[in-house]
Amino acid sequence: MCGIAGVLLRRGCADEGALRRMGGALAHRGPDDLGVHVAGPLGLLQTRLSIIDLERGHQPMADGPLTLVANGEIYNFIELRRALEARGRRFTTNSDSETILHAYALDGLDALASLHGMFAFALHDARRGELLLGRDRLGIKPLYYAALPDRLLFASELKALLAVWPEEPALDPAALVQSLQNHFNTGERSLVRRIRRLPPGATLVVDADLKLHARRYWSLLDVRPRPLRFEQAAEEFEPLFRQVMLEHLRADVPYGLFLSSGVDSGVLLAMMSELTGQPVRTFSIGYRDAAISDELPDAAAIARRFGAEHTEVVLDRDAAFRRLPHTIWATDDLLHDYACLPTSFLAEDAARGLKVILTGEGGDEVFAGYGRYRRTLPQRWLKNLMAPGSGGFRTRGQWTHGWTRHVFGAELKAAAAAHRAPFITAWQAAPSAWSDVARCQYTDLCTWLPDDLLVKADRVLMGFGLEGRVPFLDHRVVEFGLGLSDALKVGGRQGKLFLKRWAERRIPPQHLWRRKRGFYVPVRHWLRGEFLDGLAARLPAHPMIRRWFEPDGVATLLREQQRGGNTARAIWGLMQLAIWHRIFIEGRVPARDEDPLEWIA
Repeated sequence: MCGIAGVLLRRGCADEGALRRMGGALAHRGPDDLGVHVAGPLGLLQTRLSIIDLERGHQPMADGPLTLVANGEIYNFIELRRALEARGRRFTTNSDSETILHAYALDGLDALASLHGMFAFALHDARRGELLLGRDRLGIKPLYYAALPDRLLFASELKALLAVWPEEPALDPAALVQSLQNHFNTGERSLVRRIRRLPPGATLVVDADLKLHARRYWSLLDVRPRPLRFEQAAEEFEPLFRQVMLEHLRADVPYGLFLSSGVDSGVLLAMMSELTGQPVRTFSIGYRDAAISDELPDAAAIARRFGAEHTEVVLDRDAAFRRLPHTIWATDDLLHDYACLPTSFLAEDAARGLKVILTGEGGDEVFAGYGRYRRTLPQRWLKNLMAPGSGGFRTRGQWTHGWTRHVFGAELKAAAAAHRAPFITAWQAAPSAWSDVARCQYTDLCTWLPDDLLVKADRVLMGFGLEGRVPFLDHRVVEFGLGLSDALKVGGRQGKLFLKRWAERRIPPQHLWRRKRGFYVPVRHWLRGEFLDGLAARLPAHPMIRRWFEPDGVATLLREQQRGGNTARAIWGLMQLAIWHRIFIEGRVPARDEDPLEWIA
């Protein structure tokens, strides 16, 4: 796991000082090493978190005319290396990233089909005069880029591009509306105009004239339903998932697991225990307030079942809120997912002794665990009336029409419908042969997963130099799960039917079949009293708030929460935007512990 950045100029020589400023903004992603390569108009940089081949895996790495910087892990690097050596390639390191160089040298862009893992990379081919950017199939690793008139910039994180941005960053109104309404913005547009995200499963070739040539090398739309019985599916899944887990456990450093009370992390714990024969280091989060129900007792029970070396992290409101500026800095784009805060504390604790952590992200999307996948046809029909073409899926934003009318400024009102567009586009792109359940999964896998869950899993963890691995998002597992019949996905009040039945021989049934619990964070309960009063005194007058919103409407929104109403989610978004302005527009970097009210000025 690393941070990468670079520049390709139309003419002239790349500025090493500017590259190093980008590297400084990515130092948290790679505290072990910094590598810079400048060759005329090309500049490449990597900050390295050493996971595999600790001594010799330095980047940028070269092979003849090819120069590479990469972030992530190629999990099948052992098998891939053997195949490449059999075709005559000679390796100089044991690094997994070197397989990208040799695979490209032999197969060009077709090499990406052979890579299993999570990755974002930049590869310069001096013979062709081209820079290739590539991103993994599901978008586990991030990659931003900006095509400016005189240069192409790219980086793992938005903050690295802003470190060399030629002007004051300007916000994209449609992306801001998405962030406020959906708690994340999705698609290629970032929150900052002219800065884009390379889509999952895509490459971008940039030639010497800075012309861009985009290509998809993998798509979920190619998955076809397969009418397997449970016994057939289980027989196929057992060796597949075992191999995926073995690959995800490849590391030259210690690793652990974030453990909740749910099915997904329980399955990972069972497999890790079985495959390693060692106690697994596990980490769970809970809350100090006795009135708040958390997952600690159930997580501790499953940890004991497998003899895990278990750690409980207990959080209170003040500590959580004081982590907010650092979490906003870590996530780059506005991400209003409450779960970023407890995830930050888990990452901080785990990073004291580990460099790698496995997490259960993707299990619900791949195996249909969410309640929203089980809505009936009449329920979907009614919801579809609100947003025609959406299939009745993800039609409602976090702000009601009344609040958007009174709080949004003119530019946001003009873009008010933007939050539904990505979901409608994804729903309509799904093949007609797919069921509504598969369409729901596909829509989430294209939007919510890469631009919320995986932002949290990558950026929040990397804020502490911790690599997150997500076995359920191996593309082979995703293709398997999406292709299952509805009968193996949902039934009655249960979702994730196949995974639960498959796991029964490893995990106690009472753990698998109890009612699903989300990753609960009690922000509505916390956003009261003195802190809320302090927020009400500052937020309406903040320059970023006045720029995009009606100050009187913002004040009314805050008073509603003070009177005991529930406008916490909307207020949370506005508070984050004000703090985001201080960090990304004014250029201040927060410590891990800060009073968030002091960052709203």
